[in-house]
Amino acid sequence: MTPTKPAMPLRGLRVYAWVLLLCVIASLCGAAAAQTTTITLEQALQLALTNNPLIKAARTQIDQNKAQEVTAGLRPNPLLSWDSQFVPFFNPSLFSNNTLDTLQQFDIGAGYLIERGGKRLRRQDAARDQTHVTVAQIADMERALRFNVAQQFINVLLAESNLAFALQDLKSFEQTVRINEDRFQGGDISKGDFLKIKVQLLQFQTDVNSARLAKAQALTSLRQLLGYDAVPRNYDVEGVLEYRPLKSGIDDLQALALQQRPDLRAAQLGVTAAQSQVALAKANGKQDLNVSFNYSHVSAASTGSMFFNIPLAIFNRNQGEIARTRFAQTQAEFTSKAAGETVLSDVRNAFESVLSSEEIVNLYHSGYLKESQDSRDIAEFAYRQGAVALLDFLDAERTYRATQLAYRQALANYLLSLEQLRQATGVRQIP
Repeated sequence: MTPTKPAMPLRGLRVYAWVLLLCVIASLCGAAAAQTTTITLEQALQLALTNNPLIKAARTQIDQNKAQEVTAGLRPNPLLSWDSQFVPFFNPSLFSNNTLDTLQQFDIGAGYLIERGGKRLRRQDAARDQTHVTVAQIADMERALRFNVAQQFINVLLAESNLAFALQDLKSFEQTVRINEDRFQGGDISKGDFLKIKVQLLQFQTDVNSARLAKAQALTSLRQLLGYDAVPRNYDVEGVLEYRPLKSGIDDLQALALQQRPDLRAAQLGVTAAQSQVALAKANGKQDLNVSFNYSHVSAASTGSMFFNIPLAIFNRNQGEIARTRFAQTQAEFTSKAAGETVLSDVRNAFESVLSSEEIVNLYHSGYLKESQDSRDIAEFAYRQGAVALLDFLDAERTYRATQLAYRQALANYLLSLEQLRQATGVRQIP
């Protein structure tokens, strides 16, 4: 009688269960990996500020300036001196037990440079003020980066909207082609009219391909600003082209910009930094004092000596550098004034651009969108009933398509003008 082996089927069942579990896990991981990462505009801005290599490189200038602050605060090193004289290296016979007391001489001294005029404090002030200017300049670079990211983000939204419309229009026109093919087969229209409609389908297919290419290129440009490794290859954006009215007035926006614009703040801090340079130049005009103490051993006698020296400021009082820094201060003051005027002009131009773009969008909302669609629908219905010619129907279709694309471009221009206004004011949230 052959004994049974129940353990083998059980072991095979366990192996099968483990294989099935691994397949399920792999399938879930594959599905998770296949999901597309979507980001909003605010997420895109944060990713760019965190990962953009150019802005990261620029921020190192702040650390460099802080290192210069450390250098500016360093005090002079003390000086240690030593000498031994009259050592009979070339007359060994003169060496004896009392040579050090009868023949040789040695000196040991220590000295220190005393900076006058508050040079160290003035250096620290100048370095610290330059750091403040650099911080404001980096903030202005971040302002420009935010605008570029928002601009590319809007380009992606526009391409995505155009692609959705192109697909919808293609689907609608394909249905029209199928209906007219049935009419042609039934003898309701001529072969020439049917071929004209079928050839027109090429334009709709081309629009779809162009929209897909535009979206792919816009996503690539946006990814470069975000940092190439900040998002996966198959990422997408989340948002829509929509009209959001502006509520703030020009006076409030200009006042806000004068408070928030980092380039204006950098120019204003540049005046303070220039003043610090003037103070440092004046301090450098003060002459420093060298003091030292020497211990001397000569002929068995030990003595001490004290020395000091200071240059006489007769010819060089650093007057050239003082004059230069004063002119630099004047230059900084004019630059600050010009920056303020530039801020006011930027806000005014951006505000007018918003108003102009808003007016165009409102024109479409006033009825042109609906009228173009109604015209297309009426022409299509009339053509199917044989009331209008084929060319009239195709012309109405082209007008509807052109109106829809122009409306989406107008929305994108309006959103872009809002971003220009945000850049001009220096804030993300316009009250």
